[in-house]
Amino acid sequence: MRIEQKATLISTVIAFLLVAFKLTVGIISGSVAVLASAIDSLLDMVVSLFNYFALHNSDKEPDEHFNFGRRKLEPLAAVIEGTIISLSALFILYTAISKMVQGSVIEHLDLSMGVMVASLVITASLVLFLNYVAGKTGNMVIRADALHYKTDLLTNGAVLISLVVITFTEYTFIDPLLGIGISVYMIYSAYPLIKEGILMLLDAALDPESVGKINKLLNTQIDISGHHDLRTRRSGSDIYLSVHVVFSISTSLYDAHMVGDKIELSLKNLFPENTVYALIHLDPYDDSEENHIEKEH
Repeated sequence: MRIEQKATLISTVIAFLLVAFKLTVGIISGSVAVLASAIDSLLDMVVSLFNYFALHNSDKEPDEHFNFGRRKLEPLAAVIEGTIISLSALFILYTAISKMVQGSVIEHLDLSMGVMVASLVITASLVLFLNYVAGKTGNMVIRADALHYKTDLLTNGAVLISLVVITFTEYTFIDPLLGIGISVYMIYSAYPLIKEGILMLLDAALDPESVGKINKLLNTQIDISGHHDLRTRRSGSDIYLSVHVVFSISTSLYDAHMVGDKIELSLKNLFPENTVYALIHLDPYDDSEENHIEKEH
C-alpha cells in the first residue's frame, strides 16, 4: 500500500474517533458548537474515505472499459464531498437558529472544553503528519487533505474559545452564534470544491496562466512555423492537451515526428507535478482557416 493511501486511512480513523468523542459530549452538554464540530469531523471522515477511494482507483491503468483511466473519480468525489458539506452546514444553521430563538442551556462545560482541547492536539498532530507525507510524495490529494484539517484547527479553536467565554460570562447565546458562523464557513469552503469538481467533469480548459505558458513554449519552437487549435483539459492530477503544429511542406515525416516528440517532452516538463498527455498533430501546412470553415458548416 502506498504511503498516500496509508495517510488517508490514518486520517479516516482519527476523524472517526473525533466524531465519537465530540458527538457524545455534544449530545450530553447540548452545545451546538460542539455538535457542529462533531459533524465537521464526520465530514472529514467522509472526505478522507473519498480520498482513499479516489487514490486507490484513479491510479488503475486504462482498460477496455475505461480507455482513459479513472482520473475523473477525483473531481466526482470533490462534488459529492462539497454537496455533503453544504447540506450538513444547512442543518447546523437550522439547529443554531432554533436554539437562538428558543434559548439554549449548556451543561458539562468542563467536559466540552476537555474534548475540544484533545481535538486540537490530535488534529495538529495529524496536520504535521499529512504535511510530511505531502512534502515527501508531492501528492495533491494529500496536500488538500492537510489543508482541510488545518481549517479544522481554526474551527476547533473557535469552539474552545466560545466555551471558555461562556464559562466565565454565562453568555450562552455565543454557542448558537458560533454554530451559525461555522455553518457559513463550511458552505464558503465547500463552494470551491463543488465548482472545481464540476468544471473538471465538464472538461473545462486549463487556467489562463497555464494556457499562456503552453503558448509561450510553442511560440519559441524554431523547428515549426506556427501552431493552432490548442485544446486543454484536466482530469484529476492529469493534464490532457492537443495542438496542431505547422511544418514546411518539404519537411520529412521522420523529422516532423522527431520535432513532435521533442515538443511533447517539453510540455511534460512544463508541468512537473502533473502527468501530461499531449497529442501533437503534425500539419504540413497551415490548415487553420480550412478547419474553421468546416466547423462553421
